[in-house]
Amino acid sequence: MYADENFPLPVVNALPELGHDVVTIHEDGKANQRYPDASVLADATHYQRAVLTVNRKHFWQLHLDDGSHAGIILCTYDPDFADQALRKLIMYDHQEMPP
Repeated sequence: MYADENFPLPVVNALPELGHDVVTIHEDGKANQRYPDASVLADATHYQRAVLTVNRKHFWQLHLDDGSHAGIILCTYDPDFADQALRKLIMYDHQEMPP
């Protein structure tokens, strides 16, 4: 997975404990640069990783514009980060991700 810079860090930190490999845009050297969402998706696609984001509107539109990517996991902000991560992964593993 490839977490954009607005994705909650506590969720990113919880995902490896649940067996998932996550790279952040910060680790990729592209944080705090006003990096465009389309470029985030292009990088994730290049690395064959699904994007993790709370930016539902923009990434949903990018998906509609071009569905050839490794996946986009659209989340809503939830202060219970660990529970949010678990719920999203269950849906992702069962391919039940809502738009």
